[in-house]
Amino acid sequence: MKKQSTRLTRINDEIARVAADTIRSEMSDPRIASVVSVMRAETTSDMKYCKIYVSVLADEEKQKETMAALKSGTGFVRRRIAEVINLRQTPEITFVFDDSIEYGMRMRKLIEDVNRNVSSDTNNETDNETD
Repeated sequence: MKKQSTRLTRINDEIARVAADTIRSEMSDPRIASVVSVMRAETTSDMKYCKIYVSVLADEEKQKETMAALKSGTGFVRRRIAEVINLRQTPEITFVFDDSIEYGMRMRKLIEDVNRNVSSDTNNETDNETD
């Protein structure tokens, strides 16, 4: 994998910031869930295409509705990016669902459950030894 240039990294960060601000404060589509996070943006080196990775903390149905709303609002977000960021060519935007936060929360719960079971097993063994 080729290392990104500093310029492209800055552009990706700025696109992610503007997209997050736009989704949070300017899009009024009722299908968009209340907790939507823009995780990152990845722009191709030729600046023609950009994938914006979005995490939605909601049930599966609300996640699908939110992604559909974002897809229909792609032109609006792209226009806002063009207004705020001075680029020769504003890339075509694609929203991609990112479940990394959800996955991390699930893993954390599993680890906590395992630790809880291990500590309760250890306590039971200690109690049995003292009897």
